[in-house]
Amino acid sequence: MPRLTLLLPATTRFAGVALPQALAAALGRADRAMHEAGEDAQLARHFRLLPNRWAHAALTRVVDGGQEDARLSGWLRADPAYIRPDINGARLLATGDGLGIDAADVEAVLPALRPLFGDAGVTLDAPHPGRWYLRLPRESKLPAFATPSQALGEDVFEHIPGGAEARRWRVLASEAQVVLHNHPRNAERAAAGKPPINSLWFWGGGVLPDHVVGTSLTLYSDDPLLHGLAGIGKLEHMPLDAFTDFNSDALVDLRLQRDPRALVDAWMLPAAAGAKSHEVMFDFADGPGFVLQAAQRWRFWRSPLGALVA
Repeated sequence: MPRLTLLLPATTRFAGVALPQALAAALGRADRAMHEAGEDAQLARHFRLLPNRWAHAALTRVVDGGQEDARLSGWLRADPAYIRPDINGARLLATGDGLGIDAADVEAVLPALRPLFGDAGVTLDAPHPGRWYLRLPRESKLPAFATPSQALGEDVFEHIPGGAEARRWRVLASEAQVVLHNHPRNAERAAAGKPPINSLWFWGGGVLPDHVVGTSLTLYSDDPLLHGLAGIGKLEHMPLDAFTDFNSDALVDLRLQRDPRALVDAWMLPAAAGAKSHEVMFDFADGPGFVLQAAQRWRFWRSPLGALVA
């Protein structure tokens, strides 16, 4: 049976949002499950990687450099970052696209950083202004770095990796901060009202999986990670704004959408209405899942769902 799947942010994002009567009734009658929470766990429900390794840097490199290039090396994201010291430590406030970086920033900053990493035996490049990469030997052993979403807004010292492999990267991060602190481009950014690029955030290291199998025929997403997965899996993939058919067999990635009211009215409500002809799944990032099917309309004894957040 065809299935339309909506990948949704955590249910906590919907606090205070009233559900339309038709949607509340459909969710009350739906099959429910509680899955593992977290970004990788959510994506793993819809993409099977062989071998099972989630190397975000290698997967986004498929989009930014091509699959052939991505397979040649190991990869580590070294995204530009803004870390602000405070009385209790230092907080990660923005990375990548959140810094409003343009090609002129990359052209100014990258030449100052490349010798530092070249001396360490790795190559730094930035095929996309907000996504910077280190090319590594495929056999490189890397510590478990925190993703930007895990560390954003928190004390960076709580997310420093441990272990023998981590010392090298702590030293490189410190040396990069010295280079960036003294770079004149940051004075130009400050004059333009932009935050400084004063650090690099290492994360997502590894090599590409050999194969990817998806649960849907088509992907609609604006996330380069998902487009990388779809590219390896030879799945049809398009930007989110190309989606028009709520009766299609598709995976629709809505995790980055900001307006919970719009998610309910413009996405979940029409998707639930389509469950009369096919299966619909709502998968929330913090674990709750709902599967809607036509036969559930006979579950008249079940009460409508009052809210997505208890």
